[in-house]
Amino acid sequence: MKQTPLQFATVGDNCIDRYLPLAQAAVGGNALNVAVQLALAGEPCTYFGAVGLDEAGRWTRDALMGNGVSVSHLQELDAPTAYTDIDVDAAGERIIAFEEFGSTALYRPTPSDISALKTMGHIHIGWFNGAAALRDALAGSGVSFSQDVAVNPDAFGLDVGFESVGPSEILAREALQRLLGCGCKVAVVTCGAMGSMASDGTETVVTGIRALSSVVDTTGAGDTFIAGFLAAWKRGQPLAACLATGRDAAAQTCGHVGGFPQTLQRL
Repeated sequence: MKQTPLQFATVGDNCIDRYLPLAQAAVGGNALNVAVQLALAGEPCTYFGAVGLDEAGRWTRDALMGNGVSVSHLQELDAPTAYTDIDVDAAGERIIAFEEFGSTALYRPTPSDISALKTMGHIHIGWFNGAAALRDALAGSGVSFSQDVAVNPDAFGLDVGFESVGPSEILAREALQRLLGCGCKVAVVTCGAMGSMASDGTETVVTGIRALSSVVDTTGAGDTFIAGFLAAWKRGQPLAACLATGRDAAAQTCGHVGGFPQTLQRL
């Protein structure tokens, strides 16, 4: 049996989420948020990605380390740390106003990174150029993979594929079939206010949302859902329990600004 001192790894994007209406910023990004939330759930996790040689890069490194995520494979590149400007439209809906991918766009795993990734139990891949090539390089190593197709649409052959749709059972079931048709062993779809669904091709389960007295911010709630689901799934929990774990974790994230509790910085 393979011994894995670091069970989980996440690979890919990090960014500074800049909340323009608040004039404040937080560390975020799909792969980074999932890593932090796994660590907060007690699951050892290493983050594989890149930051710039700037203040934002140092802030990102500190946020990872401060939450117990290993940064032994965090690259520092001569490019700006990625950032995302978050605004609201006339209807009050959150929108992405601008994205600078910076060092994340340049990130490529090194041979040393590949060797380390082969020792992991599960890898969640966020956005970066080369996800399919990474899965090919790790083929046969016994590592399982997940991706959020909203962030990285290449879902072929995943162990767990995640997708988000609106509160529609028809759209949710179509998304489940689409993921399963791409070869995902487990398909998971979040459906906004309707809750979430998961299927392994044999069993399909559904769970509702957790009622909240107030919602501060939904940024990163989907990433937290992924981390909660994966932590339960890797422990062999039934699909219904995995959905419930992801749901409950995501509800906590809606109670604060950003994808995990942190001290915000002024813009």
